Amino acid sequence: MKQNKPGRREFMKRSAAAAVAILVVPRHVLGGQGYTAPSDQLTKGIIGVGGMGRGHINYEGTRLLAVCDVDRKHMEQAITQAGGNVTGYHDFRELIAREDIDIVHIATPPHWHGIMAKTAAEAGKDIWCEKPMTRTIGEGIKVVEAVQKYGRMFRLNTWFRFKDQFYGLGTTVRPLKKLISNGVLGWPLKVTVSGSTGFDWKFFWTGLHNLRPEPVPEELDYEFWLGPAPYKPYNPERVHSKFRGYWDYDGGGLGDMGQHYLDPVQYLLDKDDTGPVSVEIDAPQQHYDAVGTWRRITYTYADGCKIILDGENRDKDAAYIEGPDGKIYKGFRSDIKDLEKLVDSLPDPATQITTFSDSVKSRQTFALNEANGHRSCSIVNMGIIALRLGRNLKYDPLKQQFIDDEGANRLIHQPMRDPWRI
Repeated sequence: MKQNKPGRREFMKRSAAAAVAILVVPRHVLGGQGYTAPSDQLTKGIIGVGGMGRGHINYEGTRLLAVCDVDRKHMEQAITQAGGNVTGYHDFRELIAREDIDIVHIATPPHWHGIMAKTAAEAGKDIWCEKPMTRTIGEGIKVVEAVQKYGRMFRLNTWFRFKDQFYGLGTTVRPLKKLISNGVLGWPLKVTVSGSTGFDWKFFWTGLHNLRPEPVPEELDYEFWLGPAPYKPYNPERVHSKFRGYWDYDGGGLGDMGQHYLDPVQYLLDKDDTGPVSVEIDAPQQHYDAVGTWRRITYTYADGCKIILDGENRDKDAAYIEGPDGKIYKGFRSDIKDLEKLVDSLPDPATQITTFSDSVKSRQTFALNEANGHRSCSIVNMGIIALRLGRNLKYDPLKQQFIDDEGANRLIHQPMRDPWRI
């Protein structure tokens, strides 16, 4: 599909409106308690079936009905991987308009996440979205509004706040949450994310300058791939596995890995409904198109807590998290005596729904949802904005605006290329 097809667009608008009317209450809820969908599974469609999308063809409690991609080869590979019994779509709106799909899984590059999530919410779908949640703070605000207005369930696909070893820390987040919530480390706290504390910022996610135009491959609808992003001539560096190196689509290593690393920090510090009040940047001047590297990014909260992103790994002896009364290092080492015994003696954190199909069926909010996911994604996007502008910024987390900086605020709500809007 090319950009301007008024007849088809009107058809899709009518289809989406019909879907809203029918699907604001899912099929499996209408049957009452104990009712389950056919085959005892929820149904789903995946938008974007490159590497990440094809990696999620099978996950618990769901049955795949449809896939969508603007690259014909990706779509054909996904259909084959799924056993051939799924429908392929070129236009994501056709997949979303299907009445028999419960969950829409968005696995496209981030410049599409906001539009697709909002469209899915308006059509009465529950949403599983890859990270980063949105490419801009403004898009995240719109997604939160739509998900909550239409009563949808939302899952952001980073999971470290509730399961799995948290990179090189040698522990899950749960023991850290117990220590912090019970005041063992004191307050305020400083969190350092670096190679020394177990994290790798993927500095190779940088872009190349002065890309030369090349012919678009026959299987790729590049115009649709760009969608809301500014038009730039095709080069293979811009698409598929390389897109993270360009501001129009993502934000390099910070965009790629930032929400994995920063979302658990928000949870640990009990900041899920707020964010930092400042961001300080130490980085080379950035290219207007291609993402570059950075040395250090420091976020500060109103209560004095800090997050330091040490890109150059300057502090080889840094603790991952430290307060006036104790420190926790990589490998879950500490200067606190009998740490493991102490952790065992502390009360557990509040329980959360950590299986998305349970959230969809019960209509109870998932552990990492549109609201707290937007807040941790906003930290990523605050850093990206400071990096692009090359200056420190003050931020009002209540108004979700930068203070006395028009240039930074213009990057909160960035324009989209016609006909796309959010």
